[in-house]
Amino acid sequence: MQKIAVLKALREIGLVPVLRAESVDKALALAEAIAAGGVTVLEVTMTVPGAIQVMRTLAEKRPDILIGAGTVLDAETARMCILEGARFVVSPALNLGTIEMCHRYSIAVLPGALTPTEIVTAWQAGADVVKVFPASAMGGAKYLTALKGPLPQVEMIPTGGVSLATAAEFLQAGAFALGVGSDLVNAKAMAEGRPEVVTESARKYLAIVKEFREKKS
Repeated sequence: MQKIAVLKALREIGLVPVLRAESVDKALALAEAIAAGGVTVLEVTMTVPGAIQVMRTLAEKRPDILIGAGTVLDAETARMCILEGARFVVSPALNLGTIEMCHRYSIAVLPGALTPTEIVTAWQAGADVVKVFPASAMGGAKYLTALKGPLPQVEMIPTGGVSLATAAEFLQAGAFALGVGSDLVNAKAMAEGRPEVVTESARKYLAIVKEFREKKS
């Protein structure tokens, strides 16, 4: 899938679930539960033990899921993830080498930034979308609204503080898509043998995105 198609898919689905788990098996089970709810985008963070194996397995067995690598802190890790099937790369911070590596492979790159200076620096360095993280620490959706005022051209994915209760507010503020953590990627529910909780949450998030776009159009 070419980069332009990846970015189009991210925008259309409107969600980037941030997958964190304690093992490969638990990560794969979470991925299946999320996909069952219709969310076919997934960010596998490098904090997951065996994250590379998770990406490789999903790339082979679930080609319908758009797999991204998360918590990528350097160019070497980015390259490794890309070679194992990651179609986009996300970082909690700005690393210019990572952006350069992703450009080399024509892979979508979403570096993290928080302040206006960091966000503009990331955009000028070639970020396809800027991950605003942690959005909740700066006031949530109101902060994104404030950023989009002088920076309407910069595509942003807020992460941190996004929940079913705040999703619509972030979309209204101009989010390109929503980075969603534990409110969707519910490890506790999975540990209790209730994957349906995760699946239902995925459906609810998609419904919020759909309703927002229908109202906007």
